[in-house]
Parts: sequence; structure tokens; C-alpha cells
Amino acid sequence: MTAQEAEQRIHEQAWIGRTPGLERTRELLGRLGDPHMGLKFVHITGTNGKGSTAAMVSSVLQKAGFKTGLYTSPHLWYFGERFQINGVPIADTDLGRITELVLKAAQNMTDPATEFELMTAVAMVYFKEQNCDIVVLEVGLGGRLDSTNIIPAPEVAVITNLGLEHTDQLGHTIPLIAKEKAGIIKPGCRCVLYHQSREAEAVVEEVCREKGVELTVTDLASIQVLEAGAQGQRFLYRGVEYRIPMVGAYQVRNASTAIEVVEALRRGGWMIAQEALSQGLAKAAWPGRMELAHQKPDLIIDGGHNPQCMEAIAQSLPQLYPGKKIRFLVGVMGDKDYGDMMDKLLPLAHSFVTLTPDSPRALSAGDLAAFLKGKGAQATPCESVEEGLHTILAQSSPEDVICACGSLYMVGELRHLLGLC
Repeated sequence: MTAQEAEQRIHEQAWIGRTPGLERTRELLGRLGDPHMGLKFVHITGTNGKGSTAAMVSSVLQKAGFKTGLYTSPHLWYFGERFQINGVPIADTDLGRITELVLKAAQNMTDPATEFELMTAVAMVYFKEQNCDIVVLEVGLGGRLDSTNIIPAPEVAVITNLGLEHTDQLGHTIPLIAKEKAGIIKPGCRCVLYHQSREAEAVVEEVCREKGVELTVTDLASIQVLEAGAQGQRFLYRGVEYRIPMVGAYQVRNASTAIEVVEALRRGGWMIAQEALSQGLAKAAWPGRMELAHQKPDLIIDGGHNPQCMEAIAQSLPQLYPGKKIRFLVGVMGDKDYGDMMDKLLPLAHSFVTLTPDSPRALSAGDLAAFLKGKGAQATPCESVEEGLHTILAQSSPEDVICACGSLYMVGELRHLLGLC
């Protein structure tokens, strides 16, 4: 089976109409010999920041000399990006071979495994085969009933910044969502929580008390940004200086979460030198998140796709480009709160170019442009990512600033068109 065939076969198993739960994953992994039971994990959930945090923790663990698996979703361009070891995506031959193995094991299941459950099984088989020392595992959706939660107690359970998302599945309030996310906390692990609203923190604190789990909350008040620009940031956290190549004020806060994860691992017996922590953060990369993808004009691309993400972008751009009005290249999903998302950007905007992301859930470029024009903004609709990129570059001078955001579906294609992947 080729890698392309593997991706196609997995995507055929849609989630729609299926009951959430761990039973399918448990059965499937049992048929495969329970590969997850021989692995160590850092398990990460949250609404925003979990991917960046996972990338930072993975980079640090690599610098510390550990063979480190990384399982994230979605991918930006190549399906194999979801399964990495020491920063290298799975080889096509391995992806095809392991997918064939997983699909064979999944045959004749009374309740067939879903797309993400199959992917999780591929990841577990791959990381076990490759004898990973530790796996940084990103939750797909929620936590308690996510297929990744089949694992035993992780070394550290991590909860990043929470917001209202997938409310039909997770609940319509922050406490309900926090309860679902806190489902990854198990007796025997340690927990790190991104400092946030009191209502979210109270839920996580209670779960940790019930399960006898040590909890660390990040100390955002101790962050002092020393230098911030389009090439990265330098900051103090708890009095120690660090550097990250990622831009955006929120990435410093995500870095504080990664630092606390490393400290929790150290308390659990993992030997991670301070040099490995510093170097790992300095080398961490998470494409498509406030990424400077082009210069003259500067083009920042970010996969932010909810109001919280837009607020973070709206806070970060004025710090990077004081006094500049931004040209936005935007595409959104029709089932997102795109009105609230655009309201975050409108005060910063010079103008908009809208596009239709490659998804059946996408809001059309024309409808988004009409919405923005109704708000008094200048907006030019384009039907494709390629047309939108060419249009906004043609409209811009070398001194202008462009920000492309609103949907992860367009980030991979943008990076490809710009020669970055």
C-alpha cells in the first residue's frame, strides 16, 4: 500500500454519526498487541496552544537525547506530518505498511474504527516499532473520550488554554469543557495547567485532588519579554532567560507551559539538562503559527480558526508592527463564529482579500466579503488560495504587512505556494 492509498483508506472512515468512546480504540489496539502499553507519554489537550506546546516539549526532549515521538493533528500539507520521530515525518513505506497492518486488524469489528482511531493506532504501532523513549501525544478532540486517552497514566498530562469549542460534543460552558479536557488526568501522572480563568482552573484542581495528582499552574505574571520581533522572542520566565523562534505574544505563554512540563518530567526522574531545555526551545518550530513566510512585503501566516486565536493574533500584530494597518488574507469555516473572529481583526485592518478554503464546511469567499463590506471594510473575494495570494501580493507594496489567517485548511497550501513545503 502506498502512502497516498493509506491516507485515502483512512479518510474513508468518517466520524460522522458515530458514538464517542474508547471501546473501538481499545479493541483495535488489542488486536494489534496493545503497542501503547509499552510507551511513555506526555499527553496534551486544550483549545489553543496544544500544538505549539507539543512541538516545544518534543524539541526539548530531542535535545536531551531521547528518541521522541510526536503525534499531532491536523497536518498542513503531508499526511505523514502527523507521525514524527525526532522531528522527521514517517517514511512513506512505513506509513503504507503500518496502515495496511492496522486496516487488516480492524476488519470485522462490530463497530468499525473511525478515521482518527485508525490514525491513532498507526501512531502507536509506529512509535512502538521504533522504540521511542517517550511520545508527545496531542489530543484530537476533547480529552476524556478521545482515542488518545486509551493510554495508561502519562508522565505528564497537560491542559493548555481553554475556550468554547465543539460545544455539541464537549458542552456549552467552560467548566463542562474543562471537565472533558481533564479526563486525560490519571492517578500516577503529574499535571501542568496553563493559567487561565478561575472557572476552568477550579475544575482541573478538583480532578487533581480526586485523583491524587500533583498540579502545576503556569506563572504568567513572572513572564518578562525582553525582545520580540518577526524573527523570534527573548524572555524571562521565573527569572531564567529563554529564546523561542516563534512570534506572537501567546507563544511566550505557551513556552511557559512547555517549561513547566519539563520541570514536571524532571521531578519524575527524567534527566533533562538546562542546556537541553534552552536549546530545545530555541530550535522549536511549529509551521503555520504566526510564521513569517515572506518578506517585502512581510507575510505572516497563522492557522488560527476561532475567536480566541483571532484575539491572540490581534494582540500580537501591533507588537510586531506598531502603527501599521494590516492587509488580511482570510478564509473561514461557515460553522465557526466568523463574525466574532472578524470583529477582532477589523480595528487593525487596511483591507481584506477573502477566499474559500478547500473544505465542504467553508464559507464562500463572496459571502465573507459581503459580511466584511457590511462592516464598512474593503474586501476582495477570490475563489482559491492561489488566486487570493496572488491578489493580495499584487495589492501590496514592499513596506506593507499581510496576515493570512482564519483556517488551517489554507495554511498548508499557502506554505506550498510559497515554496516552504
